[in-house]
Amino acid sequence: MNLKRFTALLLWAVCLAPMLHARKSFWDSPEAYLGQPRPADTPRIFAPGLLVDPGTIAYDRVAFSPDGMEFYYQQNDRWYNLQNHKLKAFRYDGYKWNGPMLVNEHFYGPAFSMDGNALYLAGENSKQVLVSKRTNDGWSAPAVFLEEPYDLYDYMPTASGNAYVGSDPDAEDKKNGITSSFSKLTITDGDATIKSLGTPLNEPGFNGDFYVAPDESYMIVSAKETKTNECELYISFRKPDSTWTAPVSLGPKINDGLAHRWGQYVTPDGKYLFYSHGTSAKDCAIYWVRFDTLLKRLRPKHL
Repeated sequence: MNLKRFTALLLWAVCLAPMLHARKSFWDSPEAYLGQPRPADTPRIFAPGLLVDPGTIAYDRVAFSPDGMEFYYQQNDRWYNLQNHKLKAFRYDGYKWNGPMLVNEHFYGPAFSMDGNALYLAGENSKQVLVSKRTNDGWSAPAVFLEEPYDLYDYMPTASGNAYVGSDPDAEDKKNGITSSFSKLTITDGDATIKSLGTPLNEPGFNGDFYVAPDESYMIVSAKETKTNECELYISFRKPDSTWTAPVSLGPKINDGLAHRWGQYVTPDGKYLFYSHGTSAKDCAIYWVRFDTLLKRLRPKHL
């Protein structure tokens, strides 16, 4: 290669580098998030008309793969019944999104492992957490990963190797009138140890769902839950001593009146909060809202 050609290629590479850095991941591309227009600080329905068939609703927790090129969600024609439930997915092939495609029936609440090669699920047996492993042509059949003699829900792994799960309260929580318990879980040699996170995260009454950040720095919890399961979304931050701050509201744009809010989930890039919202099955939908800016405003300055 002559010197002139080598110099030209070098200059081209130097000019290209900033553009490659600017588009450092799929999350930064216009195709991310199913190519949907991005919301600001007012929640709006995600992908209206794209996720549902006539007579059905999209609801509960969603999950994006760590690279953003897969999206999983639940479809059903009712609440509180898995009879017609379907877990569906969209996948990006490098050129376009394909889907929705059926992943399985009667399983829900997907949560990816940190490497994206396992998908943790809930099923008809509320005392089990199941796992599907990635294969060359899809996912393995869900198999029991964790089983306890009490209800488990919202299993979520984190980057440290810890996991969090909703569970029935321990004796101390029950004594304080707590009927559900956000818990930290460790698994060593196949044996699970589940310990309640205690107050202020767990409070008297039923706290339904939660989401914990991959770095365990914050948790979004259901709060002020009514007897008929309406609730608001609050956030708590982990302190250096591993205790948690008193949860505070995510604000009036998210908590905009009496409604069911659950399935809270933050995208792997940390930018958007997804959650299900509805006053009944008829108006239930998956909403999303810009979250990273809200998180900065709510985080205590000393943390």
